[in-house]
Amino acid sequence: MKFMVIVKASAASEAGIMPSEKLFTDMGNFNEELVKAGVMLAGEGLMPSAKGARIRFNGNQRTVIDGPFTETKELVAGFWLIEVGSKEEAIEWFKRCPNPHEGVESEIEIRQIFGPDDFGTDLPADVREQEDRLREQMAAR
Repeated sequence: MKFMVIVKASAASEAGIMPSEKLFTDMGNFNEELVKAGVMLAGEGLMPSAKGARIRFNGNQRTVIDGPFTETKELVAGFWLIEVGSKEEAIEWFKRCPNPHEGVESEIEIRQIFGPDDFGTDLPADVREQEDRLREQMAAR
């Protein structure tokens, strides 16, 4: 099972304040454990929303909204993509994660990623074939 583990933003991450050397080291060690265990597929920190944009969809209309965005508690500061056997295993791994925002309460959200089989018969056969082909192309890179 694949999961996205989402690090919620803080006022400091939105202000572009870099983590301490200790947090960089602790997080690097945690990531190394994930990689050695074959759990981590990807993981990155995100720049503040001031450097981002949103695209709002309304029918055929597209509106671009430049950051920063005001609701810090709803923003994402970073993520991991992991593959484990269950949600419980993901939870156990991330209970060991260093606090991503030193000195303040912070939150990590764990969300399972849909796989083609999760859609059952709702996914048309031609779309399933296309998805399989695209996954093969991405894996080849």
